[in-house]
Amino acid sequence: MVRHADKISYDEAMMPGVQIFVGNVEFFHDGVILKCDSANFFQENNSFAAFDRVHMRQGDTLSLDCDYLFYDGNSQVAQARYRVVLRHRKSVLYTDSLDYDRLYSMGYFFEGGKLIDGGTTLTSDWGQYDAQTRQAVFNYNVELLSDDYKMSTDTLYYNVITKDAHSAGRSNVVSGTTNIYTEDGHFNTTTDKAVLYNRSIVQDNNRKIVADTIIYDKQSGVAEGFGDFVVNDDANHTILSGDYCYYNDSTGYSLAHGRTLMKNFAEPDTLFLHADTLKIISCNLNTDSLYREVHGYFHTRSFREDVQSVADSMAYNSMQRRLSLYGNPIVWNGRNQIVGEEIHTFFNDSTIDSIHVINQSLMCEQLDSINFNQIASRDMHIYFIDGQMSESHAIQNVKINYFQFDDKVKEDSIIIAMNHAETSLMKVYFQDRKVSNVWTAEADGMYYPIVFVTPQLRYLENFAWFDYIRPRDKYDLFEWRSKTADKVLQKTKRKEVPYQTLKKKKNT
Repeated sequence: MVRHADKISYDEAMMPGVQIFVGNVEFFHDGVILKCDSANFFQENNSFAAFDRVHMRQGDTLSLDCDYLFYDGNSQVAQARYRVVLRHRKSVLYTDSLDYDRLYSMGYFFEGGKLIDGGTTLTSDWGQYDAQTRQAVFNYNVELLSDDYKMSTDTLYYNVITKDAHSAGRSNVVSGTTNIYTEDGHFNTTTDKAVLYNRSIVQDNNRKIVADTIIYDKQSGVAEGFGDFVVNDDANHTILSGDYCYYNDSTGYSLAHGRTLMKNFAEPDTLFLHADTLKIISCNLNTDSLYREVHGYFHTRSFREDVQSVADSMAYNSMQRRLSLYGNPIVWNGRNQIVGEEIHTFFNDSTIDSIHVINQSLMCEQLDSINFNQIASRDMHIYFIDGQMSESHAIQNVKINYFQFDDKVKEDSIIIAMNHAETSLMKVYFQDRKVSNVWTAEADGMYYPIVFVTPQLRYLENFAWFDYIRPRDKYDLFEWRSKTADKVLQKTKRKEVPYQTLKKKKNT
């Protein structure tokens, strides 16, 4: 229905069946008002073509402006061309070619378009917008710009109400120092939260996270990885992997569990560490005094070419360069095995500097299949030079079984005797990975020719050789092998300062 026109004309010769309206033209059709400078109305098929300063309005929430529009009244499809602007509530779509279907409240653009929604701008070669659900779909050369990040992708689904953006296909997101790659990502442009699937990658400065599923909150700096996650930390030369990972970038706190494995790439060799749960704490973050603490809980196993260990739990302090093992710990270095209630290993750069064993200390050196040099004491300090054991100090309740070789045999392959001694202090010196000298305080000892060494004399009372537990290589860290029940250390009860208590007065 025509509401107004300054001039109405007909030209049956040139344009049969067409009414020509010129000047302040206004149409009304099924709740839609359309204004333009001129229009041709095709009465036979109930359609019209509008020219110049075309403005279409539907209700109070949707309007369309363009230079040319063809509207089919039967199908209720409007074809807008040239400098098209579609406004719906607070969202604005700019394009040069738009088809708008009034029956389904759906708009399509196919020669490039730009949607502005608050602080978010989306551009693409092709797209569609549903005015009912307020869901937009963008394809080909899609780019999303917000105040905090930029996204490039092939396909993007965007909901104007929820502000959720779903990228499908190869997508890259840049936000400050954070870079995200995903092929299936869900982002909220208001909360800066993201859920990423299909081995997505989140990289921030020198740290990169890869997982089957990643939940990332940029505002809090928290990321969670589910399913075969890998965290590369180039600054600390470490890789952390497992089934689940929690990481807080603002505090430098990490938690991982489920087939966890931490690799520390340091000279001279890589350290592989496994535990049921690994916790990494960064202290004095963003300062020159930054250091880290690593805690491993239950079934801790580590492997490096020169050192291997097992324990119930462990703690590592990068400032003190100390690795502490608790709960039936065992450390191996070459042919040497060290056992105690607690074992603290100190590093000089990346090589071992010393080991401190507390309570029920036992160090064994394997000579052959049945003979072992053995030192047992309450506490023990072991020192290294260039990664090789140089000396050992055994303190209190010291017992030693030391085998002597025939000096006449150059290869030192024939054992001729065993020395047994008991003392309060003993120092053992090593050279070329073999015992070179032994010093003791006042000691009681016996010298046994090898032929008189019985099985009872050959081993100290607390001797145990745990070769079946020792990690064989970096692939042998996930299988936990326990000590036999008779070899588990009974923890020493430490003396405590007694509390002073006041005697209660008897009731009179």
